[in-house]
Amino acid sequence: MAITLNQSIDHRQHSRLSALVASQTFWVVVALCLACLYLSFETDSFATSKNLYNITRNVTFTAIIALGMTMVIITGGIDLSVGSVLCLSSMILAITMHAGHSIEVGILAAIGTALLVGAFNGILIAYLNFPPFVVTLGMLSLARSLAMVASNNTVVFEFGPDHQKLLSLGGGAFFFGIANPVIYMVVLALIFGFVLRWTKFGRHLFAIGGNEHAAVLTGVPVRPMKVAVYMISALTAGIAGIIQTGWLGAVTTNIGAGMELQVIAAAVIGGANLAGGVGTAFGALVGAALIEVIRNSLGLLGISAFWQGAFIGGAIILAVLFDRLRNLRIND
Repeated sequence: MAITLNQSIDHRQHSRLSALVASQTFWVVVALCLACLYLSFETDSFATSKNLYNITRNVTFTAIIALGMTMVIITGGIDLSVGSVLCLSSMILAITMHAGHSIEVGILAAIGTALLVGAFNGILIAYLNFPPFVVTLGMLSLARSLAMVASNNTVVFEFGPDHQKLLSLGGGAFFFGIANPVIYMVVLALIFGFVLRWTKFGRHLFAIGGNEHAAVLTGVPVRPMKVAVYMISALTAGIAGIIQTGWLGAVTTNIGAGMELQVIAAAVIGGANLAGGVGTAFGALVGAALIEVIRNSLGLLGISAFWQGAFIGGAIILAVLFDRLRNLRIND
């Protein structure tokens, strides 16, 4: 029996609705909205303009790095060094500007340092077959140690002649009162979303994460792609470090400590699969936003901040459980 046009449209709409409901990112968005509604009614300070401004600004640092981390996870890898790369890039920026160089030179030095670290990680992983966990765990310690050596483990808070420019870059609000870091985050998310969804580079990433051996056989340049994603991951950490330096107005060697766990959590909660082959830029933003709302809500509800790790860890476990149940349902 022939299928009518209306039946075809209904089937397509039903398929899209089913895919949406089965999406982990969709349920994270629902959880985020419910949490915001609950906190808005339960507390007097959550829905204030000042608190919402702080939340949107604070989430950007994790979200920006989570975009790069999502690309790494899509390929089946992991990058534990991003917090330390943020610290090293921030410190290179600070000491370069403190020495009297312009903000442009400082930013180039910071970005260049991040890219070198990412290339080093990627080459060891892609060409020498080192496990990503081992390489990036070693870099976690190495990069922070280099930041200590570069600064003699001191706080840098004077940024030379372009001091005010840097503070405006990270702490200003040039467009309609929206914090500059939020603008950077949105622009980067759009770029990453486009790359993952519409470009050959993005398709190759999913191919590598889905089946690396098959990707090699189909002509995907797996090794250069792996180097590229680790460079991108380090690049996002460097960008976040530059922005955070301008926001804080000072750099210490403790900056970014433990951030890799929040970044990985944001990517996984947002739908990235640690086994590879799954992940979106939007999911990275949503996951980072949920983590920040959890962190913010603890203080507003009078709950000890020590519970933050428990809530985030629980969210990760729930995200992995959701993915496992979804896979079991598909296999059945």
